[in-house]
Parts: sequence; structure tokens; C-alpha cells
Amino acid sequence: GSSRRSLARALTGVPDGRVVIVHVDDVGMCHGANVAFLELARSGGVTCGSVMVPCPWFREIADAAAADRTLDLGVHLTLTSEWPQYRWGPLTTVSRASGLVDEQGYFPRNCLELRPRLVVEAAEVEFRAQIDRALAAGIDVTHLDTHMGAAVVPELVGVYVRLGREYRLPVVLPRELDSYTGVLRMGEIPPGIHEAVVAALDAAGLPVIDRFRMTPGVPSADVDAQYRTMIDTLPPGVTFFAVHCNAPGDIETIVPPRAHWRTDEYRLFDSGRPARWIADAGIRAVGMRAVRELWRSALAA
Repeated sequence: GSSRRSLARALTGVPDGRVVIVHVDDVGMCHGANVAFLELARSGGVTCGSVMVPCPWFREIADAAAADRTLDLGVHLTLTSEWPQYRWGPLTTVSRASGLVDEQGYFPRNCLELRPRLVVEAAEVEFRAQIDRALAAGIDVTHLDTHMGAAVVPELVGVYVRLGREYRLPVVLPRELDSYTGVLRMGEIPPGIHEAVVAALDAAGLPVIDRFRMTPGVPSADVDAQYRTMIDTLPPGVTFFAVHCNAPGDIETIVPPRAHWRTDEYRLFDSGRPARWIADAGIRAVGMRAVRELWRSALAA
């Protein structure tokens, strides 16, 4: 429809402009994630990222972001804790009845475990605590997005958008839902819910990204070719590309078999090649601060 690609037009002035948001997920998850984000954000290898407030290395990135308010960082709303032994739990005081913890006392490992026990009110209190702690730490929060899709499940998507309006922060909610659910295991999504949420955002003139792409998780030998193809084949509109760059040193002990996905990605983006491929393809790379400006203008209208 006419709303389609309106965000690309607003950001580039071109109706069929190709725009990519190069976003580092999981900042604050561990030290290596912080090292990677700070280096890549300052070199221009990526445009933005988001922080996991409940994770052990949040303070390190919070202090860096408070000292450098040019950093484009959102809150990666978190209700899951997926690694075998390295785990985190809610900021809010919870009982088992909150639905926010599993048998070990941490966030459930994924959305499939989260949804059957979810208590919407408790999840909203936890989301607010995470946003409030990031703001209190001095981060100039640019947006809201979510770890493993937790805030976008049907039970919580209304809360997610309401918090975006209340805090005046854009929410990452792709228009093409299958671009999101195709790579994240979120469980059953009844038809109509997502479409209604997007229609309400469109009706309010609030910016909606078109689609989601994620770290492909390929063998080290295939990294260059795979990312180059992903960039060259981006369609018109705004693509949110969620990468998970991690400097070497700790991720190898957290998730040994898949750590190379994150360290390979760090080396690739650190090389500057993806930024060149994006420029050569005529694609505009933007951060979420530009989207926040559009979101706030629409709310004020």
C-alpha cells in the first residue's frame, strides 16, 4: 500500500530507496560484545545496537554510553536466557508465579518455554524496569527492540507498542512478520494480530521498518560471500539487519560450537568491507536515532 516504503522515503527522499540499519544485538551480554560494539560504532562499521540490561556486563556499556552520548543504543528487551551455563534473570523481584523464571530461577531459555507461563502484567513491569535502568544509567536510549522476539509474541506485542509510545521510543516491529518469525522460534502466531498492530502504527504515522535480517550463522569460509550476497540482494525499503558481533575472549566459553558466528562477524565488520559493499550497492546505512526523530515527530503531530 501507500504506507509501504514510506519510512525509506522519509529517511532518503527516494520512494524506492534501499536503507539498512546495521544493528548489533546483545550488547552488554558479555565483555566481548561491548568491545565489539564500541569499536564498530566508532569506526562506522555498524550504525547502532541495543543493550541487554539484565546481563552481567551491562554496567560496562552503560558507563561507556553515558560518557559518549553519540552512541546509538536501544534497549534489547529481554525475557529469555538461552546459554547452557551462563544465565541471567529478571531485574524485578519475582516469585515463581510471575512466570518470568524457569526451574533454575533464571529467565526461560526461549519463547516456546516463556509463553505457556507468561504473566503479561509481570512482563510489563520487567520491561519498564529494564528501560528505566538504561535511562537512569545515562544512556540516550534511541529505540526498543527485543531479544529472541520475546516482546513481539502475541501476548506482549500490545504492551511493547504501548511502551514505545509512552517512552517516545520507536519499536522494532517488521512489517513483513515472516522475515522475523522465519529466523526466530516464537511459537504459534494467530493470523491478524500483527497486521492489526502494524495498521495502527501506520494510521498514527509512526515509522515501521519493512523487514528483518539476522546473522546467517555460516561456516567461516563462507562468511564474505554470504554477507556480500545478503547486502547486494536487499530489496527496496528499510531492512533491520541484526548482527551479533563479539570480540574473541569470552564467547568461546559461553557457546563453544557457535562462538565463531559472532567472532567471524566481528572480524568481518571490523575490516570495513560490509560498509563498502553497502555504499557500492547504493544502499543508505542509517541508525535508529534518525527513526526516533520521525517517531517523536509523529507522536507530537
